Amino acid sequence: MRNSLIAGNWKMNGSLASIKSLLQTLLQNRERFKQTEVSVLPPFVYLELVQQYLQGSPITWGAQNVSSESKGAYTGEISVPMLQDFHCRYVTIGHSERRQLFGETDQQIAAKLVATLCGGLHPILCIGETAVEREAGQTLAVVSRQLAEAIKLVDNVTNLTKIVIAYEPVWAIGTGRQAAPAEVQEVHQAIRAQLNQRQPQLGDSIRIIYGGSVKPEGAAQLFIQADIDGALVGGASLLADQFIEIAEQCKR
Repeated sequence: MRNSLIAGNWKMNGSLASIKSLLQTLLQNRERFKQTEVSVLPPFVYLELVQQYLQGSPITWGAQNVSSESKGAYTGEISVPMLQDFHCRYVTIGHSERRQLFGETDQQIAAKLVATLCGGLHPILCIGETAVEREAGQTLAVVSRQLAEAIKLVDNVTNLTKIVIAYEPVWAIGTGRQAAPAEVQEVHQAIRAQLNQRQPQLGDSIRIIYGGSVKPEGAAQLFIQADIDGALVGGASLLADQFIEIAEQCKR
């Protein structure tokens, strides 16, 4: 059975003081979400602080992005070996903001996915459609294409079981809008079916989580869907009470 995951993407937010307070509150309340894996994804500069606070606890951590290169003259980039130094478990790959704001292509995302898997980290691969694509009825086609492009470079199929898929409709991120649970379930079911087509039962072993203005209100209705294994939480992950409440509702 797939265990659930609630991952908090802090994006470019936080300070030493606010992050210390948030981590302390999460640790104090960890018994409330002991049935769910909880992970936080801070900005790179706070990884050491997060590691210091969370090592030895059930809460894991990771990074928001990574380079496909292991080292070299790539000013401003962060490599998989660097993330290994801080014992990161996860790294998000292909977040819609990376695609939309920084022009990352499916091919670049695929290369990052391969580098992450080869380094033993667990990628959280983000896929999802824009508002225009949704209104044109292209949701499943877009998601299918993004997933296929990302995983086609991975030769060792067993490595794919380390991937977490995050379906994040672009039109819902940061807007306060949330897709209806039944709509999310339909997309997740299609993603799982596509993975099973690549190899029987592969999709059954991979966690597929939802990201898109996830809030405590309505989270429970998402988590009772058969193919929704948790959430990639944005703004609410910066508010300890809300993040804890979301995690508490995800008891699969």
